[in-house]
Amino acid sequence: QVQLVESGGGLVQAGGSLRLSCATSGRTFSSYAVGWFRQVPGKERTFVAAISRSGDSTVYADSEKGRFTISRDNAKNTVYLQMNALKPEDTAVYYCAAKQTAMYLGMHYDYWGQGTQVTVSS
Repeated sequence: QVQLVESGGGLVQAGGSLRLSCATSGRTFSSYAVGWFRQVPGKERTFVAAISRSGDSTVYADSEKGRFTISRDNAKNTVYLQMNALKPEDTAVYYCAAKQTAMYLGMHYDYWGQGTQVTVSS
């Protein structure tokens, strides 16, 4: 069982930045591809970004390209999501997810975190 814990969410003004972290313990995180997703109440969870288990491949949703950066530090068992130039429409609960594979771009991850709230004020 892999437990994922997100942190770093909060309240920020439009144009500001936040860095989310997704950490796990007790497992070799380097075996897992990781994705970030977000969800607004009443709407479906949507893809934000994904990173391969080695960290050498990343993919972003079109709306996040150029503003968000996903990265990982396997020595610290942590994946990050740096979010810059935040907009009110980025307000959501952000989730990380992991799947034991090289790279994964679907929605059927094996493990999910509990989410962290990001609120961007205008």
